[in-house]
Amino acid sequence: MTIKEGPERRHRRGGRRGLLAAVLLGMWLAGCGGGGDDGSSGNSAATAPVAGSLSAMARVGEKIFSDTALSASGRQSCATCHVESRGYAADDGLAVPLGGPNMDLPGLRNAPSLTYMQFTPAFSVQPDGTPVGGFFRDGRAASIADQAEQPFITPFEMANASADEVLARLLTRPYLSDFKAVFGGSSVTDATTALHNIGQALAQYQKEDPSFHRFSSKYDAYLNGTAQLTPQELNGLALFNNPAKGNCTACHVSTPTATTPALFTDFTYDNVGIPRNWKIAANVDGNTLGYVPRNGAALGDPGHDYYDLGLCGPLRAEFAGRTSLCGAFKVPTLRNIALTAPYFHNGVFDTLEEAVAWYITRDTDPARWYRKADGTPDILYNDLPVAYAGNVNVSEVPYIPSLAPNLSDGEIADLVRFLCTLTDGFDAANPSAYQPPAQCQSTAASVAATRAGGAAAPAAVTNTAVTVAKNRK
Repeated sequence: MTIKEGPERRHRRGGRRGLLAAVLLGMWLAGCGGGGDDGSSGNSAATAPVAGSLSAMARVGEKIFSDTALSASGRQSCATCHVESRGYAADDGLAVPLGGPNMDLPGLRNAPSLTYMQFTPAFSVQPDGTPVGGFFRDGRAASIADQAEQPFITPFEMANASADEVLARLLTRPYLSDFKAVFGGSSVTDATTALHNIGQALAQYQKEDPSFHRFSSKYDAYLNGTAQLTPQELNGLALFNNPAKGNCTACHVSTPTATTPALFTDFTYDNVGIPRNWKIAANVDGNTLGYVPRNGAALGDPGHDYYDLGLCGPLRAEFAGRTSLCGAFKVPTLRNIALTAPYFHNGVFDTLEEAVAWYITRDTDPARWYRKADGTPDILYNDLPVAYAGNVNVSEVPYIPSLAPNLSDGEIADLVRFLCTLTDGFDAANPSAYQPPAQCQSTAASVAATRAGGAAAPAAVTNTAVTVAKNRK
C-alpha cells in the first residue's frame, strides 16, 4: 500500500461522496454478502435467516455475546460494553470501560456502537492515498469476526491469558453441543481455531439480528413519508448538509448509497484535534498500568508518557512511520448517536451539545476546551505531540481557525435535535410512544450554558483517574 506523504486533508464533499459510493459499490460487485473471513457485510444464501429467525451460527453467536463465563472475571461479555438500549455502546457513563481479571482495569478507548457495523468495508488505501474502512477506531481489524475475537485475550478487557484459556472456558458452556454442530467436532480441539470460530459466530449474529441495523429512526420515517420533522429538526438537517454552515455531511454522508439508506459515515479517517481526556487513567503521566504503551518520550513536547495516535499507533503498527496519519481516527456512523455518549474515541464529551459546540468553536475559543489535568488552559490540540499538530484538519468548514463561529447557539441546538432523529425505535404509527433521550431537548439557552461551563471539570475528575492509574499493584 502506498500512502501519500504530507498532512492528510479532507476531500471536498463531492469527492468524499464519490469515494464512499465507489467503495460500497466495489463491495457489492465483489459479492461481499457472506459471513466469511473477508469482513464483508450482509448474509450469504447459506446462512440467511428465514422468516425472521437466525441461522444456527448466529444463534450460537447470540449466546456467546451475552456469556460472561468466557471472561477471566466471570463478569464481562460482549453485552457488558455493548448494550442494545444504548445503540450497542456502553451504558456505564465511563470514558473507557473497565475490564481485566477483577473488572478494575480501565481501557484505552471509548466503547464504540456496534450498530450498522456490517456495512463497513474492509480496510484499504485508495489510489489517492486515502485510508478507508476497517474495524476498531483505527481500522486494524480485518473483519467483524477479527474485531470480535480480540477482547477475549486483551488484558484489560475479558482478560483470558491465551486462546487456550478461552477454549477451556468454552468447553464448560451449555451451548457447546450447538457450537460443535455448527463448526464441527474438531473445532474444539485447537484453541486458535476455536477462538476464530467464536469470532465468526459473533459476526454472524451481528449481521443477522435486526437490532444491529434497524433503519427505524424518525429520519427514516421522514424519508419514507410517514413522519414529519419539527421546524427545529428540519433546520438542523439543513445546517447538517450546508457546506458553509455545519458541513457535517462532508464526512457523515446523509444520502443513501445504492440500495442502502444513509449510513452517516464515509468510513474514512480524520484528525480533528480532539482534546485530551484526563478521565482516562492511561493519560495520567506516571501511571503504573503495565499494558499502557509508553510511546510519548520519543515524540517530544508536551512530553506525556502516552498518546493515542489512531492510525499510526500505538495499537496499530504498520503505519507507525507515516507520521502524517498520526491522530487520525475512523469517522463513525451518527446513527443512534443520541444513545452512545460519551463521544469520540476518548469519550471526552458527555453530550451532543458539547461535541457540536466544540466543533464550531474549537479554534475560536480554545481555552474552553483544551485543559491541563489541573483544569488550567492547555496548548491547542493537547492530545497530540506538538510535532503532529500540523496534521489537524484546519482547512474545512467548520474548523477553519480564521472563521468566526458559523453556527449560533440556536443553530447548534437545532443541529442536536436533528441528530436525535437518527435514533432507532421510532414508530410512525404511534409517534408519541417514542421517548428520545433527555439531551434531545436542546435549546439556545442550554447550548450557551454548555459553551460557558466546565472549566474546572478536568481537575475534579483527574483525582479519580490518578487514584486508579497510580495505585495499581
